[in-house]
Amino acid sequence: MNTPTLTATRPARTSLPLLAGLALSALIAAAAIAAARIDWLQAHGFSALTLAIVLGMLAGNLGYQRIAPSCAAGVNFSKQNLLRLGIILYGFRLTFQDIGHVGLSGVLIDAMVLCSTFGMALLLGTRVFKLDRETAMLIGAGSSICGAAAVMATEPVLRARPAQVTVAVATVVVFGSLAIFLYPLLYQLNLHWQFLAASPQAYGIYTGSTVHEVAQVVAAARAISPDAANTAVITKMVRVMMLAPFLMLLSAYLSRKGKAGGAAKGRGLAIPWFAFGFVAIVAFNSLSLLPAALVSHVNDADNVLLAMAMAALGISTHFSSLRTAGVKPLVFAAVLFGWLIAGGAMINMLVLRWLA
Repeated sequence: MNTPTLTATRPARTSLPLLAGLALSALIAAAAIAAARIDWLQAHGFSALTLAIVLGMLAGNLGYQRIAPSCAAGVNFSKQNLLRLGIILYGFRLTFQDIGHVGLSGVLIDAMVLCSTFGMALLLGTRVFKLDRETAMLIGAGSSICGAAAVMATEPVLRARPAQVTVAVATVVVFGSLAIFLYPLLYQLNLHWQFLAASPQAYGIYTGSTVHEVAQVVAAARAISPDAANTAVITKMVRVMMLAPFLMLLSAYLSRKGKAGGAAKGRGLAIPWFAFGFVAIVAFNSLSLLPAALVSHVNDADNVLLAMAMAALGISTHFSSLRTAGVKPLVFAAVLFGWLIAGGAMINMLVLRWLA
Protein backbone atom coordinates (compact mmCIF):
# COMPACT_ATOMS: atom_id res chain seq x y z
CA MET A 1 0.00 0.00 0.00
CA ASN A 2 2.94 2.36 0.63
CA THR A 3 4.62 1.70 -2.74
CA PRO A 4 2.44 4.05 -4.81
CA THR A 5 3.12 6.84 -2.33
CA LEU A 6 6.86 6.32 -2.61
CA THR A 7 6.64 6.22 -6.40
CA ALA A 8 4.58 9.40 -6.48
CA THR A 9 7.04 11.30 -4.31
CA ARG A 10 10.10 10.17 -6.25
CA PRO A 11 9.72 12.73 -9.10
CA ALA A 12 9.32 15.48 -6.53
CA ARG A 13 12.52 14.40 -4.78
CA THR A 14 14.31 14.18 -8.12
CA SER A 15 13.31 17.75 -8.98
CA LEU A 16 14.54 19.17 -5.67
CA PRO A 17 18.23 19.47 -6.76
CA LEU A 18 17.05 21.22 -9.93
CA LEU A 19 14.92 23.72 -8.04
CA ALA A 20 17.52 24.22 -5.31
CA GLY A 21 20.29 24.92 -7.84
CA LEU A 22 18.07 27.30 -9.80
CA ALA A 23 17.17 29.11 -6.59
CA LEU A 24 20.82 29.45 -5.60
CA SER A 25 21.77 30.78 -9.06
CA ALA A 26 18.82 33.19 -8.99
CA LEU A 27 19.74 34.47 -5.53
CA ILE A 28 23.30 35.24 -6.57
CA ALA A 29 22.08 36.79 -9.84
CA ALA A 30 19.66 39.04 -7.94
CA ALA A 31 22.46 40.21 -5.66
CA ALA A 32 24.69 40.94 -8.68
CA ILE A 33 21.95 42.88 -10.49
CA ALA A 34 21.28 44.94 -7.37
CA ALA A 35 24.98 45.66 -6.87
CA ALA A 36 25.37 46.66 -10.53
CA ARG A 37 23.00 49.59 -9.86
CA ILE A 38 25.49 51.15 -7.44
CA ASP A 39 26.77 54.37 -9.02
CA TRP A 40 30.47 53.67 -8.40
CA LEU A 41 30.28 50.22 -9.97
CA GLN A 42 28.34 51.60 -12.95
CA ALA A 43 30.88 54.35 -13.48
CA HIS A 44 33.67 51.81 -13.54
CA GLY A 45 31.96 49.48 -16.01
CA PHE A 46 31.17 46.57 -13.70
CA SER A 47 28.13 44.88 -15.21
CA ALA A 48 25.77 42.45 -13.51
CA LEU A 49 27.40 39.59 -15.45
CA THR A 50 30.84 40.39 -14.10
CA LEU A 51 29.57 40.71 -10.55
CA ALA A 52 27.53 37.49 -10.86
CA ILE A 53 30.56 35.37 -11.68
CA VAL A 54 32.56 36.97 -8.85
CA LEU A 55 29.80 36.35 -6.31
CA GLY A 56 29.30 32.86 -7.71
CA MET A 57 32.97 32.07 -7.25
CA LEU A 58 32.84 33.28 -3.65
CA ALA A 59 29.81 31.08 -2.98
CA GLY A 60 31.36 28.12 -4.78
CA ASN A 61 34.54 28.28 -2.74
CA LEU A 62 33.01 29.11 0.64
CA GLY A 63 30.90 26.15 1.59
CA TYR A 64 29.13 25.12 -1.62
CA GLN A 65 30.69 21.65 -1.53
CA ARG A 66 28.53 20.84 1.49
CA ILE A 67 25.31 21.41 -0.44
CA ALA A 68 26.57 20.50 -3.95
CA PRO A 69 24.70 17.16 -4.18
CA SER A 70 21.39 18.92 -3.53
CA CYS A 71 22.04 21.79 -5.98
CA ALA A 72 24.22 20.44 -8.80
CA ALA A 73 21.37 19.70 -11.23
CA GLY A 74 19.99 23.24 -11.07
CA VAL A 75 23.44 24.83 -11.26
CA ASN A 76 24.25 22.82 -14.39
CA PHE A 77 20.86 23.70 -15.90
CA SER A 78 21.57 27.41 -15.33
CA LYS A 79 25.06 27.11 -16.78
CA GLN A 80 23.91 25.36 -19.94
CA ASN A 81 20.22 25.77 -20.78
CA LEU A 82 19.62 29.22 -19.35
CA LEU A 83 22.81 30.42 -21.01
CA ARG A 84 21.58 29.40 -24.46
CA LEU A 85 18.20 31.02 -23.88
CA GLY A 86 19.92 34.17 -22.63
CA ILE A 87 22.08 34.40 -25.76
CA ILE A 88 19.00 33.98 -27.98
CA LEU A 89 17.08 36.73 -26.16
CA TYR A 90 20.17 38.95 -26.36
CA GLY A 91 19.05 39.56 -29.94
CA PHE A 92 16.33 41.91 -28.66
CA ARG A 93 19.06 44.47 -27.99
CA LEU A 94 19.97 44.65 -31.68
CA THR A 95 18.42 45.47 -35.04
CA PHE A 96 19.74 45.31 -38.56
CA GLN A 97 19.11 49.05 -38.72
CA ASP A 98 22.03 49.47 -36.30
CA ILE A 99 24.32 48.67 -39.19
CA GLY A 100 23.10 51.73 -41.07
CA HIS A 101 24.06 54.03 -38.20
CA VAL A 102 27.77 53.21 -38.43
CA GLY A 103 27.86 52.63 -42.18
CA LEU A 104 30.10 50.36 -44.20
CA SER A 105 33.22 51.67 -42.48
CA GLY A 106 31.99 50.68 -39.01
CA VAL A 107 30.99 47.19 -40.16
CA LEU A 108 34.30 46.66 -41.96
CA ILE A 109 36.31 47.89 -38.97
CA ASP A 110 34.42 45.57 -36.61
CA ALA A 111 34.96 42.59 -38.92
CA MET A 112 38.68 43.28 -39.34
CA VAL A 113 39.21 43.76 -35.60
CA LEU A 114 37.34 40.52 -34.87
CA CYS A 115 39.19 38.41 -37.45
CA SER A 116 42.65 39.79 -36.69
CA THR A 117 42.27 39.50 -32.91
CA PHE A 118 40.87 35.99 -32.91
CA GLY A 119 43.40 34.84 -35.52
CA MET A 120 46.21 36.22 -33.37
CA ALA A 121 44.73 34.53 -30.31
CA LEU A 122 44.62 31.16 -32.03
CA LEU A 123 48.19 31.49 -33.32
CA LEU A 124 49.93 33.01 -30.31
CA GLY A 125 47.89 31.26 -27.64
CA THR A 126 48.73 27.72 -28.70
CA ARG A 127 52.16 28.17 -30.29
CA VAL A 128 53.85 30.93 -28.30
CA PHE A 129 52.14 30.81 -24.89
CA LYS A 130 51.53 27.02 -25.07
CA LEU A 131 47.98 27.35 -23.74
CA ASP A 132 45.41 24.67 -24.40
CA ARG A 133 43.32 25.42 -27.48
CA GLU A 134 40.06 25.96 -25.58
CA THR A 135 41.52 28.60 -23.24
CA ALA A 136 43.21 30.42 -26.14
CA MET A 137 39.98 30.45 -28.16
CA LEU A 138 37.84 31.57 -25.24
CA ILE A 139 40.16 34.48 -24.44
CA GLY A 140 40.28 35.31 -28.14
CA ALA A 141 36.48 35.30 -28.41
CA GLY A 142 36.07 37.50 -25.34
CA SER A 143 38.68 39.97 -26.59
CA SER A 144 37.52 40.11 -30.20
CA ILE A 145 33.72 40.20 -29.86
CA CYS A 146 31.84 41.11 -26.70
CA GLY A 147 33.62 40.04 -23.56
CA ALA A 148 32.00 37.65 -21.10
CA ALA A 149 28.90 37.09 -23.25
CA ALA A 150 31.09 35.90 -26.14
CA VAL A 151 33.09 33.64 -23.82
CA MET A 152 29.91 32.06 -22.50
CA ALA A 153 28.44 31.67 -25.98
CA THR A 154 31.62 30.03 -27.29
CA GLU A 155 31.83 27.56 -24.40
CA PRO A 156 29.15 25.14 -25.72
CA VAL A 157 30.84 25.00 -29.13
CA LEU A 158 34.26 24.29 -27.61
CA ARG A 159 32.86 22.12 -24.78
CA ALA A 160 35.28 23.87 -22.47
CA ARG A 161 35.69 23.24 -18.74
CA PRO A 162 34.35 25.76 -16.18
CA ALA A 163 37.87 26.70 -15.09
CA GLN A 164 38.85 27.55 -18.67
CA VAL A 165 35.76 29.74 -19.08
CA THR A 166 36.40 31.52 -15.80
CA VAL A 167 40.01 32.29 -16.71
CA ALA A 168 38.82 33.82 -19.99
CA VAL A 169 36.14 35.90 -18.26
CA ALA A 170 38.70 37.10 -15.73
CA THR A 171 40.90 38.51 -18.51
CA VAL A 172 37.90 40.40 -19.91
CA VAL A 173 37.25 41.93 -16.48
CA VAL A 174 40.88 42.97 -15.95
CA PHE A 175 41.64 44.54 -19.32
CA GLY A 176 38.15 45.82 -20.06
CA SER A 177 38.22 47.66 -16.74
CA LEU A 178 41.66 49.06 -17.58
CA ALA A 179 40.29 50.31 -20.91
CA ILE A 180 37.70 52.45 -19.09
CA PHE A 181 40.48 54.60 -17.65
CA LEU A 182 42.93 54.33 -20.55
CA TYR A 183 40.72 55.26 -23.51
CA PRO A 184 39.80 58.79 -22.32
CA LEU A 185 43.54 59.44 -21.87
CA LEU A 186 44.21 58.10 -25.36
CA TYR A 187 41.54 60.47 -26.69
CA GLN A 188 43.38 63.45 -25.22
CA LEU A 189 46.65 62.23 -26.76
CA ASN A 190 44.90 61.76 -30.09
CA LEU A 191 43.72 65.38 -30.04
CA HIS A 192 47.39 66.35 -30.04
CA TRP A 193 48.85 63.74 -32.38
CA GLN A 194 45.81 63.35 -34.70
CA PHE A 195 46.53 59.67 -35.36
CA LEU A 196 42.80 59.12 -35.72
CA ALA A 197 40.19 61.67 -36.75
CA ALA A 198 39.74 64.01 -33.82
CA SER A 199 35.93 63.95 -33.84
CA PRO A 200 34.07 62.25 -30.97
CA GLN A 201 32.20 60.13 -33.53
CA ALA A 202 35.41 58.70 -35.02
CA TYR A 203 36.77 57.95 -31.56
CA GLY A 204 33.43 56.37 -30.69
CA ILE A 205 33.87 53.90 -33.56
CA TYR A 206 37.39 53.16 -32.33
CA THR A 207 36.16 52.57 -28.78
CA GLY A 208 33.20 50.40 -29.81
CA SER A 209 35.34 48.28 -32.12
CA THR A 210 38.13 47.56 -29.62
CA VAL A 211 36.86 47.58 -26.00
CA HIS A 212 35.70 44.24 -24.60
CA GLU A 213 32.33 44.57 -22.80
CA VAL A 214 29.28 46.68 -23.71
CA ALA A 215 29.23 48.19 -20.22
CA GLN A 216 32.93 49.02 -20.50
CA VAL A 217 32.36 50.67 -23.89
CA VAL A 218 29.65 52.85 -22.39
CA ALA A 219 31.82 53.87 -19.42
CA ALA A 220 34.90 54.62 -21.55
CA ALA A 221 33.07 56.58 -24.27
CA ARG A 222 30.80 58.50 -21.91
CA ALA A 223 33.91 60.00 -20.31
CA ILE A 224 34.63 61.61 -23.70
CA SER A 225 31.22 62.92 -24.79
CA PRO A 226 27.59 61.84 -25.35
CA ASP A 227 28.17 61.74 -29.12
CA ALA A 228 31.15 59.45 -28.67
CA ALA A 229 29.12 57.21 -26.36
CA ASN A 230 26.21 56.90 -28.82
CA THR A 231 28.49 56.01 -31.73
CA ALA A 232 30.53 53.64 -29.58
CA VAL A 233 27.48 51.70 -28.40
CA ILE A 234 26.09 51.30 -31.93
CA THR A 235 29.50 50.15 -33.21
CA LYS A 236 29.72 47.71 -30.32
CA MET A 237 26.23 46.35 -31.05
CA VAL A 238 27.22 45.68 -34.67
CA ARG A 239 30.26 43.83 -33.32
CA VAL A 240 28.00 41.79 -31.02
CA MET A 241 25.85 40.92 -34.03
CA MET A 242 28.86 39.16 -35.53
CA LEU A 243 28.76 36.62 -32.69
CA ALA A 244 26.34 34.31 -34.53
CA PRO A 245 28.32 33.91 -37.78
CA PHE A 246 31.49 33.60 -35.70
CA LEU A 247 30.06 30.65 -33.75
CA MET A 248 28.90 28.92 -36.94
CA LEU A 249 32.28 29.33 -38.61
CA LEU A 250 34.08 28.19 -35.46
CA SER A 251 31.92 25.06 -35.27
CA ALA A 252 32.67 24.25 -38.92
CA TYR A 253 36.39 24.83 -38.30
CA LEU A 254 36.44 22.50 -35.30
CA SER A 255 34.55 19.85 -37.25
CA ARG A 256 37.09 20.04 -40.08
CA LYS A 257 39.98 19.78 -37.63
CA GLY A 258 38.32 16.72 -36.13
CA LYS A 259 38.12 14.99 -39.50
CA ALA A 260 41.75 15.85 -40.13
CA GLY A 261 42.82 14.20 -36.89
CA GLY A 262 44.74 15.58 -33.95
CA ALA A 263 43.33 16.61 -30.61
CA ALA A 264 39.87 17.11 -32.01
CA LYS A 265 39.70 13.72 -33.71
CA GLY A 266 36.28 12.14 -33.64
CA ARG A 267 34.48 15.42 -33.13
CA GLY A 268 31.39 16.02 -35.23
CA LEU A 269 29.92 19.32 -36.31
CA ALA A 270 28.61 20.93 -33.12
CA ILE A 271 25.95 23.18 -34.63
CA PRO A 272 25.28 26.09 -32.26
CA TRP A 273 21.51 26.16 -32.77
CA PHE A 274 21.12 28.98 -30.28
CA ALA A 275 23.13 31.18 -32.66
CA PHE A 276 20.41 30.72 -35.29
CA GLY A 277 17.86 31.69 -32.66
CA PHE A 278 19.91 34.80 -31.89
CA VAL A 279 19.85 35.86 -35.56
CA ALA A 280 16.12 35.14 -35.82
CA ILE A 281 15.41 37.36 -32.81
CA VAL A 282 17.55 40.17 -34.26
CA ALA A 283 15.58 39.91 -37.52
CA PHE A 284 12.27 39.93 -35.65
CA ASN A 285 13.34 42.86 -33.50
CA SER A 286 14.32 44.78 -36.64
CA LEU A 287 10.65 44.81 -37.67
CA SER A 288 9.72 46.80 -34.53
CA LEU A 289 6.55 44.78 -34.01
CA LEU A 290 6.73 44.80 -30.23
CA PRO A 291 6.20 47.87 -28.02
CA ALA A 292 9.41 49.36 -26.68
CA ALA A 293 8.24 48.81 -23.11
CA LEU A 294 7.78 45.08 -23.72
CA VAL A 295 11.23 44.79 -25.33
CA SER A 296 12.67 46.55 -22.28
CA HIS A 297 11.05 43.97 -20.00
CA VAL A 298 12.40 41.14 -22.16
CA ASN A 299 15.90 42.63 -21.89
CA ASP A 300 15.52 42.82 -18.12
CA ALA A 301 14.52 39.14 -18.05
CA ASP A 302 17.48 38.34 -20.29
CA ASN A 303 19.81 40.07 -17.83
CA VAL A 304 18.50 37.73 -15.14
CA LEU A 305 19.03 34.62 -17.29
CA LEU A 306 22.59 35.59 -18.23
CA ALA A 307 23.41 36.58 -14.65
CA MET A 308 22.12 33.20 -13.43
CA ALA A 309 24.32 31.46 -16.01
CA MET A 310 27.34 33.47 -14.88
CA ALA A 311 26.57 32.78 -11.24
CA ALA A 312 26.37 29.05 -11.97
CA LEU A 313 29.69 29.21 -13.79
CA GLY A 314 31.28 30.91 -10.80
CA ILE A 315 29.83 28.32 -8.43
CA SER A 316 31.38 25.55 -10.55
CA THR A 317 34.84 27.13 -10.50
CA HIS A 318 37.37 26.57 -7.75
CA PHE A 319 40.24 28.90 -6.91
CA SER A 320 42.67 25.98 -7.09
CA SER A 321 41.96 25.57 -10.81
CA LEU A 322 42.65 29.28 -11.38
CA ARG A 323 45.97 29.01 -9.56
CA THR A 324 46.85 26.07 -11.77
CA ALA A 325 46.28 28.23 -14.87
CA GLY A 326 49.11 30.54 -13.79
CA VAL A 327 50.02 33.94 -15.25
CA LYS A 328 50.26 32.82 -18.89
CA PRO A 329 46.59 33.51 -19.73
CA LEU A 330 46.86 36.99 -18.21
CA VAL A 331 50.02 37.83 -20.17
CA PHE A 332 48.44 36.40 -23.30
CA ALA A 333 45.32 38.55 -22.81
CA ALA A 334 47.58 41.58 -22.24
CA VAL A 335 49.15 41.01 -25.66
CA LEU A 336 45.69 40.85 -27.25
CA PHE A 337 44.72 44.02 -25.36
CA GLY A 338 47.79 45.75 -26.79
CA TRP A 339 46.75 44.64 -30.26
CA LEU A 340 43.22 45.96 -29.75
CA ILE A 341 44.65 49.36 -28.82
CA ALA A 342 47.42 49.69 -31.43
CA GLY A 343 46.23 47.33 -34.15
CA GLY A 344 42.63 48.49 -33.73
CA ALA A 345 43.73 52.11 -34.14
CA MET A 346 45.64 51.20 -37.30
CA ILE A 347 42.61 49.36 -38.73
CA ASN A 348 40.35 52.33 -37.91
CA MET A 349 42.76 54.77 -39.55
CA LEU A 350 43.27 52.74 -42.71
CA VAL A 351 39.58 51.91 -43.27
CA LEU A 352 38.33 55.44 -42.63
CA ARG A 353 40.98 56.95 -44.92
CA TRP A 354 40.38 54.34 -47.59
CA LEU A 355 36.61 54.80 -47.65
CA ALA A 356 36.92 58.59 -47.35
